Amino acid sequence: MRLRTHIDCVDQQKIRDFSDWILKISEGKINEPNDGEADIELPPEILLQTDGNAIDTLVNSTYPSILDHLGDGNFFSSKAILAPTNEEVDSINEHILTFIDDEERVYYSSDSLTLDEENDTWAQQVYSPEVLNGLKVPGVPNHKLTLKRGVPIMLLRNMDQSKGLYNGTTLIVERMGDHTIEARIITDHFFGNLTYIARMVIAPTDRKIAVKFQRRQFPVAVYFAMTINECQGQSLSNVGLYLRKPIFSHGQLYVAVSPVTTKQA
Repeated sequence: MRLRTHIDCVDQQKIRDFSDWILKISEGKINEPNDGEADIELPPEILLQTDGNAIDTLVNSTYPSILDHLGDGNFFSSKAILAPTNEEVDSINEHILTFIDDEERVYYSSDSLTLDEENDTWAQQVYSPEVLNGLKVPGVPNHKLTLKRGVPIMLLRNMDQSKGLYNGTTLIVERMGDHTIEARIITDHFFGNLTYIARMVIAPTDRKIAVKFQRRQFPVAVYFAMTINECQGQSLSNVGLYLRKPIFSHGQLYVAVSPVTTKQA
């Protein structure tokens, strides 16, 4: 009994130490004083050792035996790989999809200029449908959406909050039709509910985008990986953090490590 109590105390101290480290990151107190930039050394016990393929190592750690758990909402509901940019997220999601040997459907969006731009001859010449297809905008589904049965996806728009269908809801793909996707919710109180998702017209809200356009596509994205910003407010039991290059700010690093409570997560 004394040994058990000692182990519990050690575990609690590790949790406190880890929580204190996260708090210092949130307050920007790591390696003070500094001029706004600081090198933050990650605890060695949370770093993964790789044999050369960093993404495979990260996937195996975050989603152990992933192929045995396709379609399992409990397995995917509290796990995620985080990366700073949408480009890195897309790369990881596409990589995982390649070694899932199951039915695949590829959906392409229909993109067009908005009514405000239709009469702009210059916009019509520069932003052809092919150019619009290539635009990747945060919060807007990509022109090309590849799905497989059993894969987790995330909603990118509010659809029906009374049924748990809001921006950030996670689901598992059950069936893929020409005009609808059948999926099962794996989020919160609506866990297990079956729903159907149709294409919808989505216009970017970011004012920095040079042209106003709209995209008709299923409002979802594959959910193996997501950006660090998208994970805010979520509680995850197993997180893989992909940092191929320096992170933007200590605030973003705090968001990445704050969903978990222990180093083992």
